[in-house]
Amino acid sequence: MSVPVASDPLAELSAAGVSVWLDDLSRELLAGGELKRLIADRHVVGVTTNPTIFASALSKGDRYSEQLRRLGAEGASVDEAVFALTTDDVRTGCDLFAPVHERTGGTDGRVSIEVDPRLARDTDATIEQARTLWEAVDRPNLLVKIPATREGLAAITAAVAQGISVNVTLIFSLDRYRAVMDAYQSGLEQAREAGRDLAAIDSVASFFVSRVDTEVDARLDALGTPEARELRGAAAVANARLAYRAYEEMTAAPRWQALAAAGARPQRPLWASTGVKNPDYPDTMYIRELVIAGTVNTMPGTTLEAFADHGALPAHPPTGEEYTAATAHFEALARVGVDFADVTDTLEREGLTKFEDSWTQLGASVDNEMRGATAAASASGGAGLLAIYLNDHLSGATGGLELFRRAAQTQKDRDGGPELAELARQVEQDRDSLIQIMTDLDVSPDRSKVAIGWVAEKVGRLKPNGHLFTRSPLSDLLELESMCLGVAGKAACWRTLRALAETDTRLYPEHLDTLLERAEHQSAVLEELRLAAAARVLP
Repeated sequence: MSVPVASDPLAELSAAGVSVWLDDLSRELLAGGELKRLIADRHVVGVTTNPTIFASALSKGDRYSEQLRRLGAEGASVDEAVFALTTDDVRTGCDLFAPVHERTGGTDGRVSIEVDPRLARDTDATIEQARTLWEAVDRPNLLVKIPATREGLAAITAAVAQGISVNVTLIFSLDRYRAVMDAYQSGLEQAREAGRDLAAIDSVASFFVSRVDTEVDARLDALGTPEARELRGAAAVANARLAYRAYEEMTAAPRWQALAAAGARPQRPLWASTGVKNPDYPDTMYIRELVIAGTVNTMPGTTLEAFADHGALPAHPPTGEEYTAATAHFEALARVGVDFADVTDTLEREGLTKFEDSWTQLGASVDNEMRGATAAASASGGAGLLAIYLNDHLSGATGGLELFRRAAQTQKDRDGGPELAELARQVEQDRDSLIQIMTDLDVSPDRSKVAIGWVAEKVGRLKPNGHLFTRSPLSDLLELESMCLGVAGKAACWRTLRALAETDTRLYPEHLDTLLERAEHQSAVLEELRLAAAARVLP
């Protein structure tokens, strides 16, 4: 009798020719062994980073503290300290992925580091920093990230011409993507003329996905017509599919064929921003809909785990009919009044602003830590009462996450188990969102309060349910009621922040609206589970 083989969606995705990269890097992931586990168990073959990721990394754990205080004692500037932290982490990441890089012949095992986003409009400064980063990390599997601004295009060409491998980021429009492909080929042609080995130069083009739906859907909702509403949730995938068609056209052209014959590597399309922002959409849809051999999909940790748990591949890659449908979708958007060129211009501006803000916040956190004052700044500095408020909610979110995880584990084989498992994943995402919002607001997490939240959940298990140390029939009901209260508190926090977003440009109203909608959905699911539990255990 044959034993059924357990499903491994990420293995199937890899077998379909998609390179699975993680959109995250921190010293905690590196030193704690989690990244090594993801390489071994989750088929991860690369990592991407950005200023927001590094800012978030600094807020988690204390693995940076000693180095930062030493740099402070040595009189290092904030920019020098940021450079040291980020290049150290990326160099360590490159070393960890070196076997993957060797096994794949240099295709994967790549780790990215971004130039200072404040230089995005300065071609010469971007070129200089790309060279400095390349030399400082000094690893062949590095990719230097350069934003695809108009000024960035010339920097891409110059960097590639010097033999620097690049990850071109913040691509939203097809016209800009074609310009990026042209810039890469121009750099390769200059490198060839200089006698460089083209096979040693690599590149990916990071085409952003979910943010497109977020912006387009908001405009469709504002229009409010039935025709507009029917077009929601399809622009991002349509845009990405047309980008891939543009890539196919480029690689079939004589210009590329001549470079390939000289040993050049293709600039693979990389699907970025693949975490779903709208909870109404399937959480793996930007993975499933973009399964195309020879591409990269870089995923946040939550999306990676979601696909590992319940991901599925499509019946076939995109066809000519689907490319035609994608074109028709943009024609329909234009008919209802959505100016997609304005959408992509807006997304580029907002993306640069967000990265610049994250870089500034990263610098502020580094500055505080070098002076050994992060905790004091959170408690009584510029953040003031807002810092206390957010840290109190973070403490509650930590305890709540532990409760959801425990409930999902204890009830996994019973009615409601799958729903609780999904809620636990969402609650983890919500906690990460709160930490990111705190970073955006320059509020450092108070580790003592986080610890209190964790301990409080453990102590809370000793509740009056009729059994001091074991579960009773009332345990499920009492836990569900506690979870209902926790989600209600979280929703109140989102509403408070949504009100602040009207005057504080560091907050993103659309994101907070999404978080609030998800909290309301979580409340509805928990209420159904609570009523079912009450019917089971109460006379």
